[in-house]
Amino acid sequence: MEQILANGLYLGAQYALIALGLTLIFSLMNVLNFAHGQMYVFGGFVTYTVVAQFGLPFIVGLLASAAVLAVMGGLIEKFLFRPVIRRSKREESTMLLAAGIAFFLDAVILLLFGEKQRGVPKIVNGVLNWDMRIIMPYDRILIGVLAITLIASFILFMQYSRTGRAMRALAQDRMAAQLMGVDVDRYSMIGFALGAMLAGLVGGLLVTITGINLGMGGPTSVKAFLMIMIGGAGVISGAIAGGFILGMMESVGLTLLAAYGDITYLVIFATLMVFLAIRPQGLMGKPWG
Repeated sequence: MEQILANGLYLGAQYALIALGLTLIFSLMNVLNFAHGQMYVFGGFVTYTVVAQFGLPFIVGLLASAAVLAVMGGLIEKFLFRPVIRRSKREESTMLLAAGIAFFLDAVILLLFGEKQRGVPKIVNGVLNWDMRIIMPYDRILIGVLAITLIASFILFMQYSRTGRAMRALAQDRMAAQLMGVDVDRYSMIGFALGAMLAGLVGGLLVTITGINLGMGGPTSVKAFLMIMIGGAGVISGAIAGGFILGMMESVGLTLLAAYGDITYLVIFATLMVFLAIRPQGLMGKPWG
């Protein structure tokens, strides 16, 4: 049981960090960013390039991923999503644009980095063995702690900084925030950049654990959408809760259902469908409409 809880917390921390970026973008702009998984992959490849190719410390690679993805997110919002939102009255337009960006980033990743699995050496060696109840490599513990630290920092930033308060006001009521003097365009760009940066940071963190490859973008996006559906679309606390719930469900499933083959996500999807039929707005979301 202790091992299942430890694995669930480790998985939940990284999943929650992925979901935070996606739900932030959705809450600010009402945009489903289908390219979120590709941003995660791009961030992992940036860290890999800085650490493995240039020989720089891991922290430099992580900061490079954050910077590159923040710039990428800001540019995508300013030059792609903003014009489409202004000119189109149909929400399907942003969904199609997001899907197109996902395919474009896949092509860019293939061109720049190739399709092979890439990774960097462990940043910490050794394994924790607590009375044979919990066995976990120290690098996973470190990555989990860093992920939880980043989640806490994000919450504090949104709660107490001027930029965070402006984005919260924008998420609650876009028109009212604009009437109160909030620069909607500026904070939408900052929010999209921050969401993309979080995706890049998770990719950079996990390149030391799972490695990174071209095919990870789509499954990562699916998991991110699962998490915000569980917690409630556009709700920060719901994204965090959804991440840890999915992490625990995956940990339990991989442990208890291992004898039945790879059916963990089949069970998770079936459970999610029943849950959404009962509560379609998620745990913390408000009823649609």
